[in-house]
Amino acid sequence: MDLLEICVILSLVFGFGFLAYVVALVTAFLRHRPGVPGDPADFDWHLLIPCRDEATVIGGTIDYLRNAFPAAHLWVIDDASVDSTALIVESATERDDRMHLVRRVLPEARTGKGDALNAAYGAICASLSAEAERERVVLCVVDADGRPSANLLGVCAGSDVFGDPHIGAVQVEVRMSNRDHRNPLPGRGPVANSFAMLLARLQDVEFRGPISAMQMLRKRTATVNLGGNGQAARLAALDDVAAGTGRPWGNALLEDYEIGLRLMLAGHRIAYTTDAWVDQEALWSLRSLLVQRTRWSQGSMQCLGYLRRVWASPRFTNSGLLEVSYFMAQPWLQMIGTIVYPAPMYVLLANAARYPQFTESFLREGGAAMLLLYLLIGVGEFAVWAWLYRRRCAPGISRRHTVAIGAGLIVYAWLSYVIAWRAFARLATRRSSWPKTRRNAEMAAPAAPAKAVPEMAVR
Repeated sequence: MDLLEICVILSLVFGFGFLAYVVALVTAFLRHRPGVPGDPADFDWHLLIPCRDEATVIGGTIDYLRNAFPAAHLWVIDDASVDSTALIVESATERDDRMHLVRRVLPEARTGKGDALNAAYGAICASLSAEAERERVVLCVVDADGRPSANLLGVCAGSDVFGDPHIGAVQVEVRMSNRDHRNPLPGRGPVANSFAMLLARLQDVEFRGPISAMQMLRKRTATVNLGGNGQAARLAALDDVAAGTGRPWGNALLEDYEIGLRLMLAGHRIAYTTDAWVDQEALWSLRSLLVQRTRWSQGSMQCLGYLRRVWASPRFTNSGLLEVSYFMAQPWLQMIGTIVYPAPMYVLLANAARYPQFTESFLREGGAAMLLLYLLIGVGEFAVWAWLYRRRCAPGISRRHTVAIGAGLIVYAWLSYVIAWRAFARLATRRSSWPKTRRNAEMAAPAAPAKAVPEMAVR
């Protein structure tokens, strides 16, 4: 068997395997039904907001969270910011005894989001009395620009979420707050603005379409995992993960997926709901998006080390093992796909140039139909999310706009292959440090002058 035959076989196996996966995702997406909310007063709520140079957004986020969730404690973790983030939060703590600032300083600071969350976990544990019912204490992680829906606590208190004692954590749906922004780049012209608008919409489709469907499918395999924004966990479940170390979160670049694996390995189930959600800012820059997604892909590759523990654990069903294994294998399969998918097309074009009569005969005798089917499947399994998104999430968008979104999703999906190789290059060269992803407002504003970082303190 030569290399071409291997590529053809692998492309067919990968293609039909992914098609079956998409069908399962679409089925789970269309069959999803809402749950029943509960009473937030049944739990004690602590919202964790990790921050690094977030002066442009943190003030508005604090105001929103205090108004939406007045009974919750807010813990802002300042990760050695050089802007006025800490000063803004410190001012808020003077007016509100449910506002807390956790300061991290160099050289211990800026070592990853997981370490920042661990600092807040330690501060919260220190603030609780020995009699506190840790099963009733819930820690929710919100991005510095996050806007959770006002019903978040009630939904999370529902009978199929924390009202179920077997549920250790929950992830809510993520939406893009600027998905409908009409002029994202003032002064940049219609082409740049149209591209930025489409990019923001594609991110919203991604999170509310295939990513949401993936979580819905995971409910059936008992492998729902957590995201970086809008995750909530019982303190008692985090205690189980932190036993012996005092640090529930790890240091993987995909710390959200890692903490989910740790919770499942400790025997806790994770729920997913679209009844509540958190809005976050979509990126308007393709370059920033590539940097962000490369970090996520590299983090997924780092989590491969957990696979042996997952397979050895009695906590996972057979379907759960397959789901976790497939997710961890995705970046590696995408790298292989960049070779096996184009190879048959390249050979077809090469043969058309060298043997035109043979190629013409091949196309007439069924080759053209097979090629068309191959292309339709490859395009359709991505573009279908535009129509599902319009049906479930945004019925107000036009059919023309939906077609544009579908075309954009195809290119958007192709970028994942580039991202996988970028992540592998960083992994192979042992590069794991990352600059903070800049907010859209930061990219449009001049850089703020640096200031001295004060010593670590908890208020």
